[in-house]
Amino acid sequence: MNLNRYKEHPDARIDPGLLWEYDLTAFDYQKMRQVVVQRVVERGFPDDWYAALDLYGKEGMAEIIRTLPYLNDKDMNFVSVYFDIPLSEMKCYELKRSRQAHWNS
Repeated sequence: MNLNRYKEHPDARIDPGLLWEYDLTAFDYQKMRQVVVQRVVERGFPDDWYAALDLYGKEGMAEIIRTLPYLNDKDMNFVSVYFDIPLSEMKCYELKRSRQAHWNS
């Protein structure tokens, strides 16, 4: 999968299953961009990525990713490398670092 070639997939759409709990007939993809991007990063297939990149652009997605409050380590590192975002600029990374671990973990 080459995400840089997302413009070659103009028919790609975000799978409605990623947003299963929302009424998509009245869904605002701009207002809900954090939800959309987080779902695509966590669970999306290539078509979902192509559609999100087409919708928000690479820079737009990078800005949204910087504000996400949670991503697992694997997804966080992937988007950090792909979008060239230092981990220290990601809210999810800073929140993870600020959480205290349990004394027996």
